[in-house]
Amino acid sequence: MSDDIKISIRNLYKIFGPDPQSVLQHVLDGTSKTDLLANYNHVLGLQDINIDMKAGDITVVMGLSGSGKSTLIRHLNRLIEPTAGQIDVDGEDVLAYDEHKLRDLRRQVMSMVFQKFALLPHKTVHENAGTTLKVRGVAKKDYLPEAEKWVKRVGLDGFGEHYPHQLSGGMQQRVGIARALTSNSPIMLMDEAFSALDPLIRTDMQDLLLELQQELHKTIVFISHDLDEALKLADHLVILKDGYVVQQGEPQHILLNPNDPYIEDFVSDINRARVLRVRSIMEPIEAGNVPSNLAGDVGENDTLESVIARSDGDTSHTYAVKNNDDIVGVLDMKNLVRALVPREASEAGARNY
Repeated sequence: MSDDIKISIRNLYKIFGPDPQSVLQHVLDGTSKTDLLANYNHVLGLQDINIDMKAGDITVVMGLSGSGKSTLIRHLNRLIEPTAGQIDVDGEDVLAYDEHKLRDLRRQVMSMVFQKFALLPHKTVHENAGTTLKVRGVAKKDYLPEAEKWVKRVGLDGFGEHYPHQLSGGMQQRVGIARALTSNSPIMLMDEAFSALDPLIRTDMQDLLLELQQELHKTIVFISHDLDEALKLADHLVILKDGYVVQQGEPQHILLNPNDPYIEDFVSDINRARVLRVRSIMEPIEAGNVPSNLAGDVGENDTLESVIARSDGDTSHTYAVKNNDDIVGVLDMKNLVRALVPREASEAGARNY
């Protein structure tokens, strides 16, 4: 992770219709999405989006169908032009780019992994993986070795001369990832890249992405409608509804502190024990103030589920929390149990009591 902002989005609006600029002021004055359509025959796609995406992080943008998430990602490489706002990449406003600089942005700075794979059916796996370098004018003899390297890295060693129709859906998406990696671009845009895959294959692809990210530290913008996937992948989570940001931040914080009834509904059915990490509920301590009578130690990134299994469900235990070899906090099992109950349910129980 890094504190450097790779992509900065400011006051971004997108209105679809015959004359978006003519109705922009109505939106700025507070006209709702419903009223904009009913009274002005325009659709509000994005409303006042403000997001900073850090270099080396996975930013997941999620929401239900129609929330604006795919519209948003297509603004980053200007496949869609905004009605108003600013998008900076490495401190430069990409909305001011001319055709030449925009082409360079798409070819060298941002790569894209699509939901539908978008492989060329008449090209081999190696040729598909090398497409991004080919369009830059790199000779086949030069781009094939790079393509072969990444095809092998995503687990398709031995399939380089196969064609897309000879591969399963999961294998085809691995080729899509290899193609994005072959481009060596610092930013990867992934638009619901795993949503067309079967659940087990989807899990494998998520694990592959996290494994690659540990090594490569790309800036990844990942679009998803699946909260489990978002919580697994995200360093920074952005939740959209009707084109605006309802809440954004560190996923663990959002899960423990939903700021809106919409978010509370969203997270209510999540298996919190499997998703929450020890670091999110531990009590920090200063060096040398470690309490006695500890039942052992756990890692700060261990799931609550693993701690429950270790404790055999005994709520009397307290554990030291370690970051590598350093003790950074303590975990009281009673606090763990409380964290498993969604806030609204906990508050309702307290009122009834």
